[in-house]
Amino acid sequence: MKKLIQLSLLTLLVLFLSSCANTFQNFGNSKVEIDESFETVDYDSIITISDMTSIGFEWKRVDDERVVGYNFYRANADKNETKLKLIYSSKNRFETHYVDKNLEPNTKYLYQISVKLKDNKESKTTKAYLAQTLPRLEGVQMGQAISNLPRKVKVVWQPHPDKRVGYYIVERFDSKSKKWSSVSGKINNRLSAEFIDMNLLDNTIYKYRIKAYTFENIESNPSLILEANTKPLPLPPSNLKASTDIPKKIYLIWEASSTLDVVSYDIYRSSSEKYGFSKIATVDSKTLDYTDELKGDNEKYFYKVVSVDKDKLESTQDITAILGSTLISPAKPILTLAQIQDKKAILNWKEGDSRAVAYNIIKKTKKGFLQTDTLIIKGVKDLRYEDFDVVAGLEYQYSVQAIDEFGLVSEASNETKVILPTAE
Repeated sequence: MKKLIQLSLLTLLVLFLSSCANTFQNFGNSKVEIDESFETVDYDSIITISDMTSIGFEWKRVDDERVVGYNFYRANADKNETKLKLIYSSKNRFETHYVDKNLEPNTKYLYQISVKLKDNKESKTTKAYLAQTLPRLEGVQMGQAISNLPRKVKVVWQPHPDKRVGYYIVERFDSKSKKWSSVSGKINNRLSAEFIDMNLLDNTIYKYRIKAYTFENIESNPSLILEANTKPLPLPPSNLKASTDIPKKIYLIWEASSTLDVVSYDIYRSSSEKYGFSKIATVDSKTLDYTDELKGDNEKYFYKVVSVDKDKLESTQDITAILGSTLISPAKPILTLAQIQDKKAILNWKEGDSRAVAYNIIKKTKKGFLQTDTLIIKGVKDLRYEDFDVVAGLEYQYSVQAIDEFGLVSEASNETKVILPTAE
């Protein structure tokens, strides 16, 4: 029914323009005088050939010396235009061909032709002549956007069967602007059949469509919309733990990522919980632990372990860092007694913690204003030490260090002074 109504309206428009031809033919050219007696172009001689954006005309030449050329008038029938506009004016009476270009595909146009005469006169126009451009090329068929690729989407399609196709353009939909835009540039050659969109976001859905273009740059209808999802990042390992009780080392252990194609783990370290992380090691996916070899006691670091998949995608680093530390040195002993008795120095102390297995005695002998000798007496097992190697009149300074089973040495205790009196 709709097509029937449109056809009826078009018929009325053709009849209307044909009956009112001379009223509108000189739109914008009111100085031209119409010679009603002069025969115009033979309507039945008009032949047209249509393309998608152009219509070619051929007609029988009017053989009269007064003829200087031909005028073409046009209206867009699909837009129900009722005024024909002058679109072409030839200057050669022998001309019998004309191509109207830059038209819309699959669109009906009405034309009237008049003869240009000498002395700025013009014949009446022909009846309205209906011509239609060809429809656009059909869209590309059998396209596919391939998902689960790392930061990219591969778009493939079946080459267009129409040999007028010179190239393709792949468009991507922008969800923010709600617009389609080219991401491929020209993909030359009708037989080309793929495009890879690079540098995309992880785990994101993208929409694409494909357009074919003729050698004259006329675009086809767009293909169906194709969707693909980029590959998500691998999941990080879980249950990361870091030791605090190993001397000169921090031992890390974790549970494997649940992502199947993880091939390795990167270990990151920082002295700050929030920033400054740098990669210190990489282990394969079968290794679920790592030992960080360090030099100091009570060295503290924050750690993150990141999964790396076969495509070199890393799991997010936006995870909680785990604090680990090397074993702290034992607590320093507490001196409780330092005195001279029976020409010997006696030292007593109590342990700072339960880890000490031996003690060092630091003995300093002051022999002058600027001269002090230092002796370290190692391997004392008790909480008491008697020093018989003392000389009357010299000042001695003593302090004690604790040593644990790993050989870690505590800070020295508070220092105490003793002097063996000289004999009177």
